[in-house]
Amino acid sequence: MEMNARTPRRVEFVLDLICVHSYIALTRWTRAAKRLRDSGAEVEVVFLPYQLAPETPATGRPLFEVHKEAFGEEKARAIAQDTGFGAEDGLRLNFERAVYTNTFEAHRLLADAAGQGLGEAMAERLFRAYLTDGLNIGDPETLARLADEIGVVRSEDGGTALRAELDRVRTLGISSVPLVLFDGGPALGGAQPEAVYFQALTTHPALSPRG
Repeated sequence: MEMNARTPRRVEFVLDLICVHSYIALTRWTRAAKRLRDSGAEVEVVFLPYQLAPETPATGRPLFEVHKEAFGEEKARAIAQDTGFGAEDGLRLNFERAVYTNTFEAHRLLADAAGQGLGEAMAERLFRAYLTDGLNIGDPETLARLADEIGVVRSEDGGTALRAELDRVRTLGISSVPLVLFDGGPALGGAQPEAVYFQALTTHPALSPRG
């Protein structure tokens, strides 16, 4: 289907970088966006920060311990040993190695990357670092390595802009992630199928089929 690509499709993606469902949603959304971009259309994504556990220290702790406290040891072990979750989306998730941590600095890195046109690549790398590689994405040295890997230049901002944006997102009444907001279209919560994201992207008036 030939699309009218005169107006970029703008999407706001609300996520936290320690949320596995946000990672799955981003993976599926990225594939849907690629299909649209391959047709010649433009898609702009703006990442909005959200913290599920803002009081968690940046030193981190094993995700297993967090799950154990929340669900009990039996359920925590079942989650840790689950190697199939995310496989159908091409993801290799290792809950046993994951380090649950404060995501403030990771969100700050993502904001820097987005300002340099590298937001999507940086978001994917941060998720993979946390959920596949077992890295602490609250650790400054780890974040510095990941920034270098993607080619992001860190800003000198101490976090003032990010704090203001976190406050703004909270005033929107958002209470869970992921949430994908399409301009002039739906707000999709949870990790939706790729086809749902693609349909939402292509129902924008500016992307209607050419007559």
